[in-house]
Amino acid sequence: MNTRSFASDNNAGIHPDILKAIEAANNGHVIAYGDDTYTEKAIAEFKKLLGNDIEVFFVFGGTAANVLGIKTATESFNAVICAETAHINVDECGAPEKFTGCKLLPIPTMNGKITVEQIAHHVHGIGDQHHVQAKVVSITQATEMGTLYTTKEIKAIADYAHQNNMFLHMDGARIANAVVGLDVDIKEITKNAGVDILSFGGTKNGMMFGEAVIFFNQKLAKDFRFIRKQGMQLASKMRFVSAQFAALFANDLWIQNAKHANKMACLLANKIKEIPQVKITQEVQANAVFAIVPKQSIPKLQEKYFFYVWNEETSEVRWMASFDTQEEDIENFVKFVKEMVK
Repeated sequence: MNTRSFASDNNAGIHPDILKAIEAANNGHVIAYGDDTYTEKAIAEFKKLLGNDIEVFFVFGGTAANVLGIKTATESFNAVICAETAHINVDECGAPEKFTGCKLLPIPTMNGKITVEQIAHHVHGIGDQHHVQAKVVSITQATEMGTLYTTKEIKAIADYAHQNNMFLHMDGARIANAVVGLDVDIKEITKNAGVDILSFGGTKNGMMFGEAVIFFNQKLAKDFRFIRKQGMQLASKMRFVSAQFAALFANDLWIQNAKHANKMACLLANKIKEIPQVKITQEVQANAVFAIVPKQSIPKLQEKYFFYVWNEETSEVRWMASFDTQEEDIENFVKFVKEMVK
């Protein structure tokens, strides 16, 4: 058995219930490209969760969900405002710029969150032909730093965006962890808060692959089926994505998975706090733990446990808990950290 690492919830396996759903969908022939009962059921589940007045589309991965979702709301002369730590800015290999043609306007942040005041600095030159025209504000929930926007913070950003003829996009690769961390109904931090486009994550929460692009602003979805196809994200055997989402929502599995991951992250943080040589740097609100570790100890730790160094200069690392992280994994890892940082 492979040692469970703390590098990413992407590294975890597939929840057994999701595997069963994939196997169950592997029965006979169904119509391709989403015109099947599995996709119909999955979309119905999303509407049960978020309301009937939404549009739902499935894609393979998170980068596609973000990029194609943003593309629906922009022209190439527009700009997208985001945190400098945002996935679209750091980890998508320039895909947002390439496929939307838009300029990204990153905002420095210590905790992954941006504010209305910071956004306002980028909203200038509107109507001036010499300037890119800010059109989308993109926020991540939970953020890349493991922190959470409150409902009030999201609504303030959405209101400001709409007042300035902009749209609000939310990268929800870990939206389930945010829902659990805030203990709210998902509509409260998305639809009701003014989000226009949501990238709803499945892969990091127990699925094999698959994300959903949710349009609360239905007008923006008008041409998405063409954008998705042109963006090479239209799955021919879509039933195998759809069946996963249906299983994820059955018996609130998406909440149970996230709840467990968050709980394991809190346990890890509490035990790491007992080690004086290691310093937790961010409030643990979802399933991520950020910590500064003695630089000389990091290679030793990585020999046994794979994880990422977040900031080379400060020796800040990121440890992620997943739906399948066990307390025994935490105990063994913390024991190893204690041995390596002496």
